[in-house]
Amino acid sequence: MKILFLGDIVGSAGRKAVMERIPKLRKDWGLDFVVVNGENATNGMGLSADHAKALLEAEVDCLTLGDHSFDQRDMMQFCERDIRIIRPINFAKTAPGRGVRIFEDARGRRILVAQVLGQVFMKRAFDDPFSALDQVFMTHKLGGAIQAALIDVHCEATSEKMAMGHFCDGKASVVVGTHTHVCTGDAQILPGGTAYLTDAGMCGDYNSVIGMNKAEPLRRFVTGMASGRFEPAKGEVTLSGVYVETDDKTGLAARVKQIRVGGRLEQSTP
Repeated sequence: MKILFLGDIVGSAGRKAVMERIPKLRKDWGLDFVVVNGENATNGMGLSADHAKALLEAEVDCLTLGDHSFDQRDMMQFCERDIRIIRPINFAKTAPGRGVRIFEDARGRRILVAQVLGQVFMKRAFDDPFSALDQVFMTHKLGGAIQAALIDVHCEATSEKMAMGHFCDGKASVVVGTHTHVCTGDAQILPGGTAYLTDAGMCGDYNSVIGMNKAEPLRRFVTGMASGRFEPAKGEVTLSGVYVETDDKTGLAARVKQIRVGGRLEQSTP
């Protein structure tokens, strides 16, 4: 199975780039399944129902969220209706929607997608992500009823993401980090056969401060004072993420490649 995962969409420029480019990338790269993190797609804070619909209509198979899952209030109802939206499994026991789901590609192969929130340096204490995923792996065995499994690890600390990668090694096809909007360069296949990348980066303008116009973040860093809201940058967008090929029999990764398409960063394709 050929899987593409793209990091956090930031603002209208990121949304537009994803919607314009995904159909062509699916065709050119022969993609079987596309997952995109959309939790900053609406003005940099959360994902609205309308924007989620537009992204899903643009041949995205699944959208993951994060700590801003419900910043846009209509997502609380929309994620109950549309099962292609995955919020963190450890967000809260009463949270709407679902944190894990099994999808099927066009050939009927089954792929599990789950997301967890980290605990280190996050603004609020979430439930233990490791035990949450352990429950998932106990009931969904890779290479059995499912042919692939992708885990989106949405957290701040690189150490926590790396620990999660090793914890999931051999149990998932892909473990990829999101949240920081800065792509790391450590794409690899771990010893147990799981493809891993600490952070996928963002689908946004890299001539920015993590996707936001530079002026307000710089002002706050220099003066310690705020004078306005953060606004998403609207320059040329780089789609950042990871491409993985998996073995249908074992569910493990056969190939992994970091992806950067468009914008300012050095280009990297399968």
